[in-house]
Amino acid sequence: MYRGSIEDPAIAYTKGPLDNPVADLNKQLADGSVQLKFDGRSGYLQSVLDALKLPIDSQVLVFAPNSLQAKRINQTNPRALFFNDRVALGWVRDAELLEVAVHDATQGVAFYTLEQHPATLPEPPQFKRGFICLGCHVAGDTLGVPGLLMFSALAPPDASGYGRFVTMDHRTPVDERWGGWFVTGSIGAAAHRGNEVTALDASRRRGLPSMDGVFDLDGYRTNSSDVGALMVLSHQTHMMNLLTRIGWEARAADPTKHAPFTSSPEQDARIAQMMRGIATEVVDYLLFVDEAPLPEPVQSGSPFTERFSSAGPRDKAGRSLHALDLHRRLLKYPCSYLIYSPVFDALPPAAKEPVYERMWAVLSGAERKERYRQALSRDDRRAIVEILRDTKPGLPSYFSGAIQ
Repeated sequence: MYRGSIEDPAIAYTKGPLDNPVADLNKQLADGSVQLKFDGRSGYLQSVLDALKLPIDSQVLVFAPNSLQAKRINQTNPRALFFNDRVALGWVRDAELLEVAVHDATQGVAFYTLEQHPATLPEPPQFKRGFICLGCHVAGDTLGVPGLLMFSALAPPDASGYGRFVTMDHRTPVDERWGGWFVTGSIGAAAHRGNEVTALDASRRRGLPSMDGVFDLDGYRTNSSDVGALMVLSHQTHMMNLLTRIGWEARAADPTKHAPFTSSPEQDARIAQMMRGIATEVVDYLLFVDEAPLPEPVQSGSPFTERFSSAGPRDKAGRSLHALDLHRRLLKYPCSYLIYSPVFDALPPAAKEPVYERMWAVLSGAERKERYRQALSRDDRRAIVEILRDTKPGLPSYFSGAIQ
């Protein structure tokens, strides 16, 4: 994990310039080109979803009380999360704040809040940086950088309101996923920890078609907490944290960004060795090397999976890294779509170059370890390379080489 300061001169997390959709939206709210409408119990929710291009079908619902507004979150009033490739928004019915986390091009995940009451004219509503969030969102589970957390509750809350939680991403076995979450859709007869609420007996917890009748949906945008959306979100939370960490490590280690220090060949070699080690971790996750297999095919009851699969740039054969598989794994072509993110593009050369070099070692077949061969077939590796050649600007020329 990153062990430097978030206020390192090369990072300046709380004071540095911002490049993200919420910062852009604040400017639009200030100049009046965008206006937010307050609507009943949902407040500004729908207006903000529209402004940040967060699809309603991305809604997932968590009833475990483990956020800033935990006192309002329970089985009959779950927190709704909406997300796209850069932004995640949290809404709690009748709460005082909307919470937004956005992956900034250089600053990692920046946290914002928006007060949930009509703004007093002529002052428009504005999102405020939420530094209080760092109390939980800079931790070992975020790799030491401001990042996202997604937990599965494996034990019921205790007297303090919290139980035992484990971090959850695409490496987590399915039978340990989604504790404290509602899950609509089906993974067949496979067990998982979702939907463990008093309103649902054991026979209804798998294959739940919708949230209709489980709790009062007044104010919620849709009646789903789609299993496909949950799987996508759990992948990208850790991927975002990894991309932030490698970028921060490269900047914090760069002597040229810390005057009056200067570099030396010996120091440059040590930094390069460190960055190669971090790049290996990033690439293993980016290429789903340790992904937990799906015991049975996933069936979504929401438009999410079709919409998500249709997104992203396509190669000459019409293939996209957004294409979902959901039969034996998350993605049809196991390479994270976040390779297209502004955060990846903004990585310093000291971070991006070893990532590309390690990707090519794995995808070309030069990496011979059995775990890579088992995770990625030759057809998988060839398809990923062909898609990247057609869709990823700035791809190194050596990606035109042969696939072993």
